[in-house]
Amino acid sequence: MSIQQTLAAIVVVFANGGLIAGAAPEQLLPIDEASRQPDFFSFRAQLQAAIARHDVEAVVGVVSKDIRNSFGGDDGIDGFRRIWKPNDADSTLWAELGAVLALGGTFSGDQSFTAPYVFSRWPNRFDGFEHVALVASDVRVREAPRPDAPPLTSLSFAILPVVRSDGIAEVDGWTAVQLEGLKTGYVATRLARSPIDYRAMFNKINGRWQMTFFAAGD
Repeated sequence: MSIQQTLAAIVVVFANGGLIAGAAPEQLLPIDEASRQPDFFSFRAQLQAAIARHDVEAVVGVVSKDIRNSFGGDDGIDGFRRIWKPNDADSTLWAELGAVLALGGTFSGDQSFTAPYVFSRWPNRFDGFEHVALVASDVRVREAPRPDAPPLTSLSFAILPVVRSDGIAEVDGWTAVQLEGLKTGYVATRLARSPIDYRAMFNKINGRWQMTFFAAGD
């Protein structure tokens, strides 16, 4: 096929609502290095079990006395309790920390582990405020923000630009993303994650693993 024929075929595909041919979106493949350190692997498993049963004292028990809870102060264990209110029935701590730990992470040396991988392995060339990473394979990108909308394509672990309307990219559990050809599609927000969403850091201090950071933003 000649170059002219190839270009003509691309135009036909785009005219029919398909994606312009070209390089596929870059992927951010999941990684979890926890098993490299058996003591951390065991520590994390126990923490995940405590989260699952909403065990306040078990979770607070691994929080460092100097934990950083935000980028604006209010650090320490008391600040952690004020922010997350873990004793309240509607505390979001369990969902947020559980999601962070479920997405794996990476070590920095032998004494520090950061989760999730979406943050610790995020490529610096992508603006973290303007992109999300899909955290599953074969994620359907739909033409409208509803589960019965026709799919435009399926992507696995892709890094995609977000599309904002009035400054908002997420509506009713759907995140607007940009596909090839400047086409807007929608993915279930639970399957997309920003690198500036909540992340946690754990450090081994005096022979004991502790959570030293848990915050979102930049």
